[in-house]
Amino acid sequence: MENQTQIFGIRAIIEAINSGETIDKVFLQKGLKGELFSELEVMLRQNSINSSYVPSEKLNRLTKGNHQGAVAQISPIAFYDMETLVLDVIESGKTPLFLLLDQLSDVRNFGAIIRTAECTGVNGIIIQKKGGAPVNGDTIKTSAGAVFKVPICKVDHIKDAVFYMQASGIKVIAATEKTNDTLYDVSFIEPCAIIMGSEGRGINPSIIKVADAKAKLPLLGEIESLNVSVACGAFLYEVVRQRLS
Repeated sequence: MENQTQIFGIRAIIEAINSGETIDKVFLQKGLKGELFSELEVMLRQNSINSSYVPSEKLNRLTKGNHQGAVAQISPIAFYDMETLVLDVIESGKTPLFLLLDQLSDVRNFGAIIRTAECTGVNGIIIQKKGGAPVNGDTIKTSAGAVFKVPICKVDHIKDAVFYMQASGIKVIAATEKTNDTLYDVSFIEPCAIIMGSEGRGINPSIIKVADAKAKLPLLGEIESLNVSVACGAFLYEVVRQRLS
């Protein structure tokens, strides 16, 4: 599976943004100046497009063309509007089940989670626009194509998604070790959204504070944590177990 389509050249990227292309990330050359480059920087900020400044060597590795100091990666999927998706799921009569991923960074973990989400009936996955893993070729391959079947939404901040879920009558449960409750102590029968944190730091403490419930996996060995995609699978199948009982 090839990585997502790339666009290179400052003017080409500006035109792509103006035409509504779903841009996943833009790599900008460190130290580059100029009026057109500044215009691109402003557009990236205004449209909340993820970007990073890298050495020219990085851009040379990304593309063999004349990149002019900017390379954009186009997402292979179209992202859903979160509010519309939540409303559609509620109106469908299904019991909502959503995943909120707080800046998960590894594309293979992301793909594995999407695959499990598809198998367990997750209605949608919400990610943050900046700081998280992109949807690229590795994500698609690891998800076994599930990325084309599970709606994925991007929001400015995960906390915004938490508040919207709560306002829509959906209980938000944080998967964190910072609790005495295990996932077997929490009810997943009602509409719910599960927050999974990043590989390194877990869920942001400010997000844990606003969650309706917290739950952890019981760990009986000496290792203190599970891979996030494995942990997510355990949570999702506990939802399935409770809802099938």
